[in-house]
Amino acid sequence: MTKPSPDSAEQPLLAGVTVLDFTRVLAGPYCTRLLCDLGARVIKVERPGEGDEVRYTAYQLEPGRADQSSYFVRLNAGKQGIAIDLAHPQARDLVLDLVRSADVVVENFTPGVMARYGLDYAALCEVRPDLVYCSISGFGQTGPLSSMQAYAHLINAISGLMDLERGGEPNPRVSYLQSADVLAGGQAFGAICAALLRRARTGRGAQLDVSMLECLIAADDITFNALLNGAVVERQPRIGMLVHRIGEGYVAMQTAGAPHLWSRIVAVLGRPELKDDARFATPAARRANWGALTKILREWLDAFQSVEEVVTTLSKARIPSAPMLAPEAVVLHPHLAARAAFPEITHAARGKVRVTAAPFQVDGRPVHPGGPAPYHVGERTRAVLSEVLGYSAQRIEALRDAGVIAVVD
Repeated sequence: MTKPSPDSAEQPLLAGVTVLDFTRVLAGPYCTRLLCDLGARVIKVERPGEGDEVRYTAYQLEPGRADQSSYFVRLNAGKQGIAIDLAHPQARDLVLDLVRSADVVVENFTPGVMARYGLDYAALCEVRPDLVYCSISGFGQTGPLSSMQAYAHLINAISGLMDLERGGEPNPRVSYLQSADVLAGGQAFGAICAALLRRARTGRGAQLDVSMLECLIAADDITFNALLNGAVVERQPRIGMLVHRIGEGYVAMQTAGAPHLWSRIVAVLGRPELKDDARFATPAARRANWGALTKILREWLDAFQSVEEVVTTLSKARIPSAPMLAPEAVVLHPHLAARAAFPEITHAARGKVRVTAAPFQVDGRPVHPGGPAPYHVGERTRAVLSEVLGYSAQRIEALRDAGVIAVVD
């Protein structure tokens, strides 16, 4: 790790940290994008030729090209892209040289792949004993499911969350949000930062094993902890949460959580008798009689003419509520504009493109990418091998001619 200058208060939190990024698709690239946004130098390793497969998904930013998806660009903004054929016999020595100059390695291959390349934790620690090595996979590096293919949709199914999200309906549905990937990326980011903190104190590296399945299970707030301690799973719409149509819009309303919500709801409804109604007198009673309570709430909501009127009324009564927004409204929302949540980065063809920001701010300022995503596969191979490793031009050309690397002329 390069020591940042002690007199520079403006340095990013992870200035001086170098991350070797062997990840693809979503969970791993999301993790390394967050590290990159905080100032780490992230060297993204892609396969020569096609590179990361999400280059080819929707939405393509440049007419006439199929490798410039907005998906890829937002996940890889700020990273330095190089191309190495890890299956090539000469690739291992090159990677080991990169590892000697790195602080962190992140990979999200199926367990066993990095070992077949001779690049697993045990092998890399021989050349960099204090390395922080993070593996992200669907089911973790151990256990009977470890080699099973993993996508967020499959993790959602096998985790029990797809069953819960039916809300009592007979048929399960596909979840739109790729929750398992994003949660795994976020958990890996946190674990890596903690491992770097320990390394700074003790000089000891770390081997981190992040499971998408366990991340999704851990994200549940009620069911698993209750089930593990003798409760019965409630397969019904989520109690305490209501979505109601008003005109052409919908309002979301929260009726459970804070201790004083019920008394506020009784007051705003103008129904003081409900406070002493045995069906609603306690949180447990309100859960047991949620159907009856829902009917009362919906009848009250039906008297409003607009979602805005409901939200204003409930907000004044300190009852949580919000309008349901479409994505088109979200990207134009003044609150997100004030938070600089959709920054611009440069793009070789478009000039500027917009991406989502890191979901946190540091020292009162938003955290934005430090540069564009790799435009071409291997566009920084030559520069990284020269600047980071000190390879000569002749050595780089020899690796290129042998098919170990790809470079952009």
